[in-house]
Amino acid sequence: MARDYYGILGVSREASDDEIKRAYRKLARQFHPDVNPDPEAQEKFKDINAAYEVLSDDRKRQIVDLGGDPLAPGGGGAGGPGGPGGAGPFVGFQDIMDAFFGGAAGGSRGPRPRTRPGADAILRLELDLHETAFGVEAPITVDTAVLCTTCSGAGTAAGTHLATCEACGGRGEVQSVQRTFLGQVVSARPCTVCQGYGTTIPHPCPTCAGDGRVRTRRSLTVKIPAGVEDGMRIRLAQQGEVGPGGGTAGDLYVEIHERPHDVYSRKGDDLHCRVTVPMTAAALGTRLTIKTLDSDETVDVKAGTQPGSTLRLRARGVPHLRGTGRGDLYVHLDVRTPTKLDADQEKMLRDFAKTRGEEVAELSKQGGFFSRMRDAFNGHA
Repeated sequence: MARDYYGILGVSREASDDEIKRAYRKLARQFHPDVNPDPEAQEKFKDINAAYEVLSDDRKRQIVDLGGDPLAPGGGGAGGPGGPGGAGPFVGFQDIMDAFFGGAAGGSRGPRPRTRPGADAILRLELDLHETAFGVEAPITVDTAVLCTTCSGAGTAAGTHLATCEACGGRGEVQSVQRTFLGQVVSARPCTVCQGYGTTIPHPCPTCAGDGRVRTRRSLTVKIPAGVEDGMRIRLAQQGEVGPGGGTAGDLYVEIHERPHDVYSRKGDDLHCRVTVPMTAAALGTRLTIKTLDSDETVDVKAGTQPGSTLRLRARGVPHLRGTGRGDLYVHLDVRTPTKLDADQEKMLRDFAKTRGEEVAELSKQGGFFSRMRDAFNGHA
């Protein structure tokens, strides 16, 4: 007589898969030998495992509904405990782990889908400072997998279809039974014939060879917003790799690389440059015309400007990527001292130094500046 597997788990014949799994988990926690050492509890635990093994398998459950017992030796049309369909009094270790930890120990069962999401792609794009500062629509060329137009992602030749794998019967996995000290344990592994898909492609598409996608080079235009910085990435949704079986394409990321500028260096949204002014212009003051990224600006250099001074031009830098406004432009002044003077120029500078009470040392004359320093160190008056 067939065992009442529904009664063992305490569920109705119309119970859903989730209801059966919840009932099994509840009873397994109650009667597991580590929790309940009672010998009767151990026997009950074996019955619970056997009932869950049968009712969680659609084919075995159908045998029970027809009045058979798939675990009966040689009966029920499902094979005995040692056959391909039987597992003896114990189910696989995966089911026990599932009961106590609330999830599958080795991943979900059943065939894996042929259609899967595609991977993301990344592309390097070099731009000038002016392009990153004010934005640009840049043409790009990408080499990615795209949907096969011959089979529309199905992977099969025209007029043909997928076939159920004869090796695994469409389950995507094959089972084996091992005897352990706990009893018979069922283990499952992906089917090597269909690679775990549960189906095969008898007649692959001649264009994509059954993959559902082909590689091609295509041209796109990416809109670069004003204010992007070196290293930033711009995301183009679903412009990456199309997935196997014609799955949803991943994203394309365009990584910005800013070329060095001849004049300006950039720090965030601020720009920096260096301008050399003659010593006389720094002393007397002057007016400079600075060519910025988008305009010509006139700035005043005050009389007496010292080397290393900085002029700030507000809002003449890079536009802010988020929000309004712009960074600033900093002009760093290098004061240039003449390296060669003719006799008249040298005399004029010496006369100027005398009027300011500044003694000018003559290196060529004995008793000059360095000589006096030497004497001071040696203790001479």
